[in-house]
Amino acid sequence: MLNAMSEAVRFEIEARCSWSGARAGRLTTRHGVVETPVFMPVGTNATVKAMLWDQVLACGTQIVLANSYHLYLRPGHRLVERAGGLHQFSACPLPILTDSGGFQVFSLNQLRRISDDGVHFRDHRTGDEHFIGPERSMEVQNSLGADIIMAFDECVQNPASRAEAEKAMERTHRWLERCLKSHARPADQALFGIVQGSIYEDLRAESARVVTGADLPGFAIGGVAVGEDRPAIERIVLHTTALLPASKPRYLMGVGTPWDIAYAIRCGVDMFDCVLPTRLARHGAAFLPEGRVSLKNARFAADPLPLAPGCPCYTCRHHCRAYLHHLVRAREMSAATLLSIHNVTHLHAQARACRQAILAGHFREHFQRCRREIAG
Repeated sequence: MLNAMSEAVRFEIEARCSWSGARAGRLTTRHGVVETPVFMPVGTNATVKAMLWDQVLACGTQIVLANSYHLYLRPGHRLVERAGGLHQFSACPLPILTDSGGFQVFSLNQLRRISDDGVHFRDHRTGDEHFIGPERSMEVQNSLGADIIMAFDECVQNPASRAEAEKAMERTHRWLERCLKSHARPADQALFGIVQGSIYEDLRAESARVVTGADLPGFAIGGVAVGEDRPAIERIVLHTTALLPASKPRYLMGVGTPWDIAYAIRCGVDMFDCVLPTRLARHGAAFLPEGRVSLKNARFAADPLPLAPGCPCYTCRHHCRAYLHHLVRAREMSAATLLSIHNVTHLHAQARACRQAILAGHFREHFQRCRREIAG
């Protein structure tokens, strides 16, 4: 771990793939070392839904994400600050990354109004009026006390016109300057900048030039998988990742299917987050080697096999498909827990297998196998 006088995070690259942009590294934070590439489960309200921390750890989790927007509304960032920050408040034993709240407020559509100052919005539950701008986002994230925090940005939903994408990108750049000025804890919280630009490669290049000019501890690719088709996602990830500094951690925001992870690692991305594994679990679905399946399906009703034979997770070691089918159909809360354990473990295993292949020098063969088995 880092000492009190060192930088907020430190990133070291252990191995690179000569065929692609893939690399394996180590991200050192004040709350632990993270081996990259890494998948980060989303703990929206300072908890990974349907799971306890010991279950999250047992899945192989190294770092989690918490949502500033939700924690700002409930229980409030000042309350969390008085409790000692997110780590003490939630008893989380892992490094934490908080998002800026930008994506959540922009997804409110009719409940928000954007200006250069920031975003005026209504609480999606109570209707109460609120405002978040760059300064408030930094205030909230400084109070929450995560190891890594994100700059406040504007994310456009696709399809977006070039004019819409450019306007949001330029506002994101102006807001980054304000985030830098108001970030009160640079010594112990690493601020990552976010590259925007939608599906337009020249805008992505311009955004990368401006954002990386700030020489921050790390950089993220935002505004991906918000309405594009797969070819567009892959094109923009490949294009944008190469524009980010090779010596800094690269984070692809909100992306986390098994194929998305393999492809982004091939491009040189180090970090990913997505609500998908736990959201699918709450709807009775699981990741299997052959793809996504619904345990509601009648074909599992009398199936004595483990969910994924050979998977090391608690669920696959202790329960059969028939039992999981029963829990899902009976709407038992334990169904969400057991399927979340499996899905989170599955994505961790995907990232870890890529890392091991990079270190061993055979990532190209591993990626080609992933393309055949996962992408179809």
